[in-house]
Amino acid sequence: MSTIIDSGRVAEHNAQLRAGLNADYEALGGMLARRGLDIERLTALAQTFAVALPSWGVGTGGTRFARFPGKGEPRNVFEKLDDCAVIHQLTRATPGVSLHFPWDKTTDPAALRQQAESHGLYFDAVNSNTFQDQAGQQHSYKYGSLTANDAATRAQAVAHNIESIELGKALGSKALTVWVGDGANFPGQHNLRGALERYLGSMRDIYAALPADWLLFIEHKLFEPAFYATTIADWGTSFACAQTLGDKARCLVDLGHHAPNTNIEMIVARLAQFGKLGGFHFNDSKYGDDDLDSGSINPFQLFLVFNELADAAQRDGDTFKPAYMLDQSHNVTDPIESLMNSAVEVQRAFVQSQLVDRTALRQHQEANDALQSAQALKQAYRTDVSAILAMARLRAGGAIDPLACYRDAGYRARVADLRPAVAGASGSGIV
Repeated sequence: MSTIIDSGRVAEHNAQLRAGLNADYEALGGMLARRGLDIERLTALAQTFAVALPSWGVGTGGTRFARFPGKGEPRNVFEKLDDCAVIHQLTRATPGVSLHFPWDKTTDPAALRQQAESHGLYFDAVNSNTFQDQAGQQHSYKYGSLTANDAATRAQAVAHNIESIELGKALGSKALTVWVGDGANFPGQHNLRGALERYLGSMRDIYAALPADWLLFIEHKLFEPAFYATTIADWGTSFACAQTLGDKARCLVDLGHHAPNTNIEMIVARLAQFGKLGGFHFNDSKYGDDDLDSGSINPFQLFLVFNELADAAQRDGDTFKPAYMLDQSHNVTDPIESLMNSAVEVQRAFVQSQLVDRTALRQHQEANDALQSAQALKQAYRTDVSAILAMARLRAGGAIDPLACYRDAGYRARVADLRPAVAGASGSGIV
């Protein structure tokens, strides 16, 4: 595997921190052993965890009012892969990359796949885009895409999704994620039932184009840009559509796409119970649809989500394999740094969920002991598993402290010289 940051520099970084990590790891191991937990088993589990990166996430995002480009941001999909490779090299937890078409469309998918494989990366679910008009397209999506009243506009949107599947096949992907911003901003703007009927009609055509071993992820979003009624606004509508379409259709949960204080972990439990949990877009939110760094606002909720995932995995075994991806917009930080931190925080919640004493928790629940049930979760959540995460990275060839190693390597300054800003070129594609 080719590396972007010099491996010797990473080894030097680790050598300086190794003694302290060993001491912390030994202390944590002793404490966990008293609780009947094996730190080596947990470290091995941590090494199995993987969350995909969003290609658009390595570029600078934007707000409704402005976009402030970052230094050295990627100008094309090949440069995006280089940035993703840096994140995986240092965290060893992000081997997948999720592409977004047409932002990441290439005329040479074989070369793109070869570059990814040279970095030890693979392509996760691909994403279609019918929420904005693209240069040269015949019909506008201003009033809808898959739900548009105009049949030709719907056909155009379906054709783009099928093209995304074909591109994904060439890259080795196995899933398509579909999100639409379709909806209404005024009561009466469209027939609410009719819009969903048109959506299902379009999605049936897309579903029919799926290869046998592919999945279709339906992403719901509470609002924006449709502030009165969004066609796929909640998990119930997503679930009903997935049930209607067939076994290959699943529901995708974006943690930022809910109203404040929504019980997202219960949504996760319901979708897992009925076999329709496809995967996640991990981020965080203060008000709604913020796409903030994972774990930056409510890390306990992230843990509670993984607690439900751990329960589902225990119940369903190897058949339970949700797809994990980060989906964030970085406006004031270096996107690589934010994505590294987010990957670590998601992995942290995964490991913490493995600390829950499920036998004791079940006994407390059966005894209707609400307080002790909550304490069983809090004990796992309060445990600092940083030493486990760092040891997992070290053993896999990553950095003990990814952020410090990244900054010390000077990668951002180097690519800033190699990637002069180009008017109209954005690593995010969003704005």
